[in-house]
Amino acid sequence: MSTHAKASVDTSAQLVEVFKALGNPVRLQVLQWLREPERHFSPDEAIADMHEVGVCVSHIQAKTGLAQSTVSAYMASLERAGLVRSTRIGKWTHYRRDEQRISELVDVLGRSL
Repeated sequence: MSTHAKASVDTSAQLVEVFKALGNPVRLQVLQWLREPERHFSPDEAIADMHEVGVCVSHIQAKTGLAQSTVSAYMASLERAGLVRSTRIGKWTHYRRDEQRISELVDVLGRSL
């Protein structure tokens, strides 16, 4: 397989992972909330800077009303797709958007379709 063909397959696999992650309305909603965390989550409850570290998974879980295990699986899917990054603080995991990666994916999508 040529280098160009391999890069194309890798790009296609990346896009499929992104589309799978965004294909769930709750995951898409969470990603939208994380764009403006201070608007959608109470900064008073945050134990860290929401822009630098992200939003605690327990706050995401409370806002969605879903089970913690479901929210954790959803966030893992978004992270595998490269749309969010996680940071552990003590026993809590915080998530924030990976804006650079999202921008790169938008560029790849524009070139691929």
